[in-house]
Amino acid sequence: MGRLGWLVLALSITLSSGDAQELTGDPEAGARLAREVCAACHVVSDDQMIDPGIGPWFIDVAQHPATTALSLRVFLQTPHADMPDLILTPKETDDIIAYILTLKDE
Repeated sequence: MGRLGWLVLALSITLSSGDAQELTGDPEAGARLAREVCAACHVVSDDQMIDPGIGPWFIDVAQHPATTALSLRVFLQTPHADMPDLILTPKETDDIIAYILTLKDE
C-alpha cells in the first residue's frame, strides 16, 4: 500500500465515513488546475492521453473507500518526499478536492 493509501486508511480510522462534509470547491476549476499542475505526474482524467507513470491515478485515489474531503485536505497540506513542493491556495485546494470527489463513483 502506498503512502496515500496508508494516510487515507489512518484518517478513516479516526473519522466516521458518515460525517457530513461541506464541499466548497468548484470541480470544474479543480479539473482545469489538475490538468495544468497535476497531470505531469498523475492521470487526472479519463481523456488524458499519456500516463506519466509517477503518481496514482486520480480515479484510483477517488475510488479508495476511505477517501474523503478531509483526508484529501490533510494529504494536500502535508509535505511528501515524492511530490513536488506545490503551494496551493485554499481555493485551489478546495477546487482540487471537489474535482477528485466527482470521480468517486465513475
